Amino acid sequence: MKNYAKLLMVSTVFAVSLNAQTKDQMVKSIMDETYQNSQLETLAYELMDEIGPRLVGTPKMQQAHDWAVKRFQNWGIEAQNEQWGEWKAWERGPSSIEMVAPYAKSIEGMQLAWSPATSAKGLTADVVMLPVFTNKQEFNAWLPKVKGKLVMVSQYQASGRPEYNWKEYATPESFEKMKTESAAASEAWRKSIAATGETSKTLNEKLEKAGAAGIVSSYWSRGFGVNKIFSAGTKTIPVVDISLEDYGQLYRMIQHGKTPKLKINAQSKGKGTVPTFNTVAVIKGSEKPEEYVILSAHLDSWDGGTGATDNGTGTITMMEVARILKKNYPNPKRTIVVGLWGSEEQGLNGSRGYVWAHQDQMPNVQAVFNQDNGTGRIANITGQGFVHSYDYIGRWLSAVPNELTKDIKTTFPGFPGGGGSDHASFIAAGAPAFMLGSLSWSYGNYTWHTNRDTYDKIVFDDVKSNVATIAIMTYMASEDPEKSSSERIKMPVNPRTGEPAKWPEVKEPTRKGGLD
Repeated sequence: MKNYAKLLMVSTVFAVSLNAQTKDQMVKSIMDETYQNSQLETLAYELMDEIGPRLVGTPKMQQAHDWAVKRFQNWGIEAQNEQWGEWKAWERGPSSIEMVAPYAKSIEGMQLAWSPATSAKGLTADVVMLPVFTNKQEFNAWLPKVKGKLVMVSQYQASGRPEYNWKEYATPESFEKMKTESAAASEAWRKSIAATGETSKTLNEKLEKAGAAGIVSSYWSRGFGVNKIFSAGTKTIPVVDISLEDYGQLYRMIQHGKTPKLKINAQSKGKGTVPTFNTVAVIKGSEKPEEYVILSAHLDSWDGGTGATDNGTGTITMMEVARILKKNYPNPKRTIVVGLWGSEEQGLNGSRGYVWAHQDQMPNVQAVFNQDNGTGRIANITGQGFVHSYDYIGRWLSAVPNELTKDIKTTFPGFPGGGGSDHASFIAAGAPAFMLGSLSWSYGNYTWHTNRDTYDKIVFDDVKSNVATIAIMTYMASEDPEKSSSERIKMPVNPRTGEPAKWPEVKEPTRKGGLD
């Protein structure tokens, strides 16, 4: 009996030692492939520069799905596009905006998403500015004046300098004066829009019905030369967004009694409806194929830029992780799924569609790793309300080299994410899903949904760091002898209602989008 116990102990020690060696070798292989044979710049060029922006319902979105499937298949990874709904089909064309009076000048700007086109010759009209209103009666009395006009609908910005620039160079008194005046102007504009009885989302449609020839907006993102580009909100008249600088000049001309005239030529195309997809790639598990590690990123983007940091970087990160694992870990213990979701930007539709269609997988999910907030290296991970997440996330992170994890902040158990990105779709279904939060790199002001979200904003050193970190965590999650716990925290009492807060609920995606 003693000999048997001794033999068992030696065998156990040997197995632990062998596993450690295997883990160390795998970590080394992942690190070597990440830093010595990176495909990130090629993937980024193909996705951002060759394909470009990926608005749901556009040919570019379909092109991106097909490209991703082909890329996975070239690496020997099974992949397909899974339909979850359909969307209004639209294709952006060339557009130009010119001031033709009081003198000729090219205007910096572009059509908003899903904007109707102008005629082939373009549209030329006088420009009017939305006044400040104190009540709805004033708005209704003014409304007939928009007929045949291009209507400016955004707040005038007195300064195009971001706050950090003021703080650096202004006197303290001047800086405080600027902040006070800016806050007062924003509040006055907010009250004026509220007085119309409309919102920023319904105002364009109201002006369209009143006979406006088109809409001119300027959604400044509070940084030098950067605007956010969203949707038009009209059915027949064009909507363009122009730079703060040009918008301010038009405004000041009107304030000084001049009537500027613009010529807009926008050649977009409406194309009915098209099916919408997720791209799903699978590396089948060898021992526990019915348990899943899911790599999550959304493939779609807004189309002011080319969707580089939102969410091109997340997409190429998860694709590169899959490539590296397929090469160095071709027979994972658990099945590894890569989900590149469609229409995250309109309400997590793609990931909700996947969860809805694969509800049988959710109890068997080992982990979902989601990336979606820019090019920066991973800076924070929260437990998303899963009681024991500190245990298994800690184990998986411990295998990642210290130079990659030393600045990552973890918070456990945290609270469940109810929205914001695709991990929330899985959390609602009770699957342990985690947002891998990134360093900012001025994401909120300069690249999130803006006209400047382009290839040149990618910081490839940081993206490589994320690739290595996620690949090692995925390997560890796949190899873990234990199934991760999905036990949830007891939700706290909502102080407003006195009732316990509720865990987020699974929601079906919008199956027919952009058609109303």
